[in-house]
Amino acid sequence: MAALSFIIGIIGNIISILVFTSPIKTFRQVVKKKSTENYKSIPYITTLLSTSLWTFYGLIKPGGLLISTVNGAGVLFQFIYVTLFLIYAPKDKKVRTAQLVAGLNVGFLGSVIAVTLLALHGSLRLTFVGILCAGLTVGMYASPLSAMRTVIKTESVEYMPFFLSFFLFLNAGIWSAYAVLVKDFYVGVPNAVGFVLGTAQLILYTVYKKKSMSSTDKMEEEGSAHLVKGMIQMRALDEDDEKAAALKNRSLSKGRSLPKPSAIRQYSFQRILKTFSLNPHEIHSNWAPEVDVENGEKINHS
Repeated sequence: MAALSFIIGIIGNIISILVFTSPIKTFRQVVKKKSTENYKSIPYITTLLSTSLWTFYGLIKPGGLLISTVNGAGVLFQFIYVTLFLIYAPKDKKVRTAQLVAGLNVGFLGSVIAVTLLALHGSLRLTFVGILCAGLTVGMYASPLSAMRTVIKTESVEYMPFFLSFFLFLNAGIWSAYAVLVKDFYVGVPNAVGFVLGTAQLILYTVYKKKSMSSTDKMEEEGSAHLVKGMIQMRALDEDDEKAAALKNRSLSKGRSLPKPSAIRQYSFQRILKTFSLNPHEIHSNWAPEVDVENGEKINHS
């Protein structure tokens, strides 16, 4: 049993470290942009407090080496995240973050350690620190409840990342099994709560992911139908445009076959000027038709 609990504890260490390293991508962007933007510091400050207390719990508990090592790694990661917040946060957030760090991670943590070592003795030490650690861990596992409420309200899993939910579920399950093997009530109860909440998150993810996919497929089908309808309408408009262009070309070709009004007016004006330049005899010969006396017919001059 001791060997099995040690193996499960090692697996729990690995999974917990994966959970602790999940915000690295976020803080890489923070360093790159040199701004924390709209990110909140509270989750990292409370996680730093929780891992610090669990590290202290592992140190005072006999056989608590695996608890202290994994939470010691968590303290290191959370300390780095909080430090980056203090460096890159805007001035108002920087002041508020510094106040929370001073109050929780220095003042409260220091008070707990001082009371435990100076005022408490024997099993009371473990009970006092264990209850505090269990309460903080339950709060940590309950924090995604707001995300679950958002998923139900919006029927979308956009605001509940799958891998974070999956690793929290896996982490809680492994540490629950470890607690059963080593008979540690303070480790078992909060991780059992986390296991139940993690299971609920995965169920919600599965249900609403299918709904999201079905709604997406429906939207794609409707979009395809609108696209086909639009293509048909565009084709009809193109045919109408072609007919209108053909009629216009036909009208233009007819217009080109007729004499231009300006040319007609110019020809008439030239004819009138020529008439005024002739003498009476020339006018008569040009405008008065000659008559064949014998036949009584008009003679045209070509």
